[in-house]
Amino acid sequence: MSLRGRDLAGAVFALAVAALFVRLGFWQLARLHERKAQNAIIASRRALPPVELPMHRLQADALRDRRAHAAGRYDYAHERVWTGRTYEGTPGVAVLTPLRLSDGSAVYVDRGFVASPDAAHVDAARYREGDSVAVTGLVLPAPRDRGDVNPETLRDSLPYPVLPVVVQLNDTADIRPVGLRRWHPPALDNGPHLSYAIQWFCFALIAVVGTAAVLWRQARRA
Repeated sequence: MSLRGRDLAGAVFALAVAALFVRLGFWQLARLHERKAQNAIIASRRALPPVELPMHRLQADALRDRRAHAAGRYDYAHERVWTGRTYEGTPGVAVLTPLRLSDGSAVYVDRGFVASPDAAHVDAARYREGDSVAVTGLVLPAPRDRGDVNPETLRDSLPYPVLPVVVQLNDTADIRPVGLRRWHPPALDNGPHLSYAIQWFCFALIAVVGTAAVLWRQARRA
């Protein structure tokens, strides 16, 4: 193959790569659109009036991202700690306590974060908040990859039915024990998709401009 032929083959390859970069850029823009649409749905669900628990007619998916109100008694005997959590860069655990409801069932309440150097061990008894309580929090899906704190996995070891969700108390909740930090409401951001899209488009532009420059230089030499 002549030098000219090799140059043309290289240019075709570079343009194909540029086309791939453009495709990836539009893919990131599509993901950004999906993220914004999902955030709008979540925001509208959070704005609805709180659901009163227990509510047996609603499935876990219907409760997700809704605010929920529940009154009952904490069962500290079956309290769990969710290890490996962080809060503003500090390692620790989340304290999950079953709240016994009026119908005999229970829902796990994520009462907040406790700092721990190894993100595993705390004296949870130091952070109890009384027995009879009324709470309002955000309904989140159970951590499916953590059987030790997943209500669906734990239900066979509990002496009562348990809802397959977690109610997370946030930093607007009532006064709490010293050292127990309520969570900030989960942020609804657009993620890195726009910046990724810009990067892919820049890569495509570099490939096209670089290819054009090489062909122009080779043409002048010819």
